[in-house]
Amino acid sequence: DLKSRFITNARCDAAEPWQLGSQDAATPMMQGIIDLHHDIFFFLILILVFVSRMLVRALWHFNEQTNPIPQRIVHGTTIEIIRTIFPSVIPLFIAIPSFALLYSMDGVLVDPAITIKAIGHQWYRTYEYSDYNSSDEQSLTFDSYTIPEDDPELGQSRLLEVDNRVVVPAKTHLRMIVTPADVPHSWAVPSSGVKCDAVPGRSNLTSISVQREGVYYGQCSEIRGTNHAFTPIVVEAVTLKDYADWVSNQLILQTN
Repeated sequence: DLKSRFITNARCDAAEPWQLGSQDAATPMMQGIIDLHHDIFFFLILILVFVSRMLVRALWHFNEQTNPIPQRIVHGTTIEIIRTIFPSVIPLFIAIPSFALLYSMDGVLVDPAITIKAIGHQWYRTYEYSDYNSSDEQSLTFDSYTIPEDDPELGQSRLLEVDNRVVVPAKTHLRMIVTPADVPHSWAVPSSGVKCDAVPGRSNLTSISVQREGVYYGQCSEIRGTNHAFTPIVVEAVTLKDYADWVSNQLILQTN
């Protein structure tokens, strides 16, 4: 019915109007990015309070109306030690977790269960599930085009929905191979904390592990012309059983 159809299409992780923070994390990688952001913001608040206090004290002690005879501060050993040590210690607290996060984002740390190849075109993408290719030319490959602005269904987001989504199983380690067929592209899904550039002549590698079911939206982050906004990315995470059924149906359809 109409109600269930709307719920199916609207169940997603996408940006909301007037949203200030990040989207809800769908992967441990994105959760680590959010935690690092909060940690750095904590230090920024401390620096803001300390610098503001120093500015207010300077304005007070050197204000001609409220304090005609200003204090004469020639040398302060304590404040010089503090302003030398603290700026050196704070980057260490930021660097240690950021190095661990960068290492986890840089490569594939565990053996992936599924490998998906995303090939960027102007203005669409081709996805290839290479694990299901066989010698009899049976393969799971499809193109993904954006839904036109004048043809969305109820509950679909404008310029974010595609005709063929990338279906993946939840709580499974995935390997994404990103490469272009013509010009530079980018495969970016904010909820997953993934942004992998596609450079002509080479293949870049990244890994994701979606921890919950849902529909996650992304877009290309490389500006490459007037139709740059018409190459969205939609990743749908489902249960392992639903994923197996989807793969079977896709193989049957492409074989016929």
